[in-house]
Amino acid sequence: MTMRKLFGCFAVSVLVSILSLNAGQGIRVFISVDMEGLAGVVAGDQVSAGGSDYGMARRWATEEANAAIQGALDAGATEIIVNDSHGSMRNILAHELNPAARLITGSPKPLSMMQGIDETFDAVIFIGYHARAGSFDGVLDHTYSGASVYSLTVNGREVGETELNAMIAGYFGVPVVMVAGDRTLSEQIRDMLGGEVVTSVVKESIGRTAANTLVPSEAQKLIRDNTRRGIEMRNQISPLRHNGPYRYEIEFLNSAQAENAELIPGVERSGPRSVEFIQQDFIESFRLFRAVLLVAR
Repeated sequence: MTMRKLFGCFAVSVLVSILSLNAGQGIRVFISVDMEGLAGVVAGDQVSAGGSDYGMARRWATEEANAAIQGALDAGATEIIVNDSHGSMRNILAHELNPAARLITGSPKPLSMMQGIDETFDAVIFIGYHARAGSFDGVLDHTYSGASVYSLTVNGREVGETELNAMIAGYFGVPVVMVAGDRTLSEQIRDMLGGEVVTSVVKESIGRTAANTLVPSEAQKLIRDNTRRGIEMRNQISPLRHNGPYRYEIEFLNSAQAENAELIPGVERSGPRSVEFIQQDFIESFRLFRAVLLVAR
């Protein structure tokens, strides 16, 4: 065999090895599905078990999740995890979910809406998300607990659950590449994450419980296309990283909730209706935040 042929065989072998390695790594996508930000949803009974329209909203949540799954597949995803992230976290109709994905369901879960995320994922998608508590034009706006949280700040900046969940993804070095919900959410998340993140505006607020909305089928087309686009742009979107320590201040709806919360060691009263705490590790800070909400309620 001549040197040229030998070198040619070697080059082909190296190329095949590289392609095999890349194929083996694949693209892992994490999808978190809430409900208040779904197309067609404007009222609490639509997203509450026992509500007259809850069954329909469950179907819409499943269909928007399926649209995101298909968009991820269109972008070359090889593994997809869907985390049911609303209320009891038993909303998605498992038998109607695209079998290309695996489903995380039920609660409580250590990372709540972000259960299952780790550093092996390449992209995060948020479906059915909503604006933070106190938003001027947000459909069903709240932050984790509409029954207790008036506002939440982390290191002096007001955040909602969308931003907080993006910070969990960033802790593991994974970018949030597409967010679906109302227009106010889109503005808030682009302000926090930057203009590169892809947003799917499926409705615009007329009031807290009224909206101008896309019909579900059109919202699903938008979500599928934008999920694919977001994943294809994943290397241009930076994870939301912040260095510790992390100082949380939670303002509650009433003073009794703050009284209950300050019973937790390390949590201090910062006002009549508010408490604060500091943690060095972000995941530990998030877990303490959830514990504070449980005790406050």
